Amino acid sequence: MAGTRALVVVSRFNEAVTRRLLEGAHAELLRAGLAREAVDVLWVPGAFELPVALHRGLATGRYRMAVALGAVIRGETPHFEFVAREAARGIGETARHFTTPIGFGLLTCDTLEQALARAGGAAGDKGAEAAAAAYQTARALEELERGSQA
Repeated sequence: MAGTRALVVVSRFNEAVTRRLLEGAHAELLRAGLAREAVDVLWVPGAFELPVALHRGLATGRYRMAVALGAVIRGETPHFEFVAREAARGIGETARHFTTPIGFGLLTCDTLEQALARAGGAAGDKGAEAAAAAYQTARALEELERGSQA
């Protein structure tokens, strides 16, 4: 997909986790063939801010795909549910609004250990998986636009 640009929006909250997610996502996009300068990274304060940043970025028309990366870890109050639900809803709404694939790399875990395990640890690399999903979906949509079916 020549000329393809990707936007990666990353939450600073739980940065020990999200930085690892970003490393995985960035490596996956480079493996897929995107040039380093074709991947723009935007940091936002927390998971709740992911949708608005994605929306604004996709509104520019520069990107064929995006990746949302964040980590919401359960605490002692229901705050976890509100942030996770609204972030997920907003990411989905943004993808549908712009008909642009957004790789969903928002971890929702009970503990920091679970989050780290999913950010390149024993439970996989959800950052890389989110980037791969966005890239593969962008390719599928490109084929659809050309009228071919693979």
